Amino acid sequence: MQTTEFQVTGMTCGHCESAVRGEVSQVPGITDIEVSAQTGLLRVTTADAVDTAAVIAAVEEAGYEAATA
Repeated sequence: MQTTEFQVTGMTCGHCESAVRGEVSQVPGITDIEVSAQTGLLRVTTADAVDTAAVIAAVEEAGYEAATA
């Protein structure tokens, strides 16, 4: 298992967290997602190496900006 953290900007509430979680959950290979609007952190767990570009694209699809933390 591998865990990767991303810094997400623009999240302010639980709805924001849900939107990010919903989009990121569609990225293949992700087994667990933790997202916090309070800290601005997104943590994904994968069995293999994570496709960081796909995760960032998913966050952008939800309407926010992301970068590896």
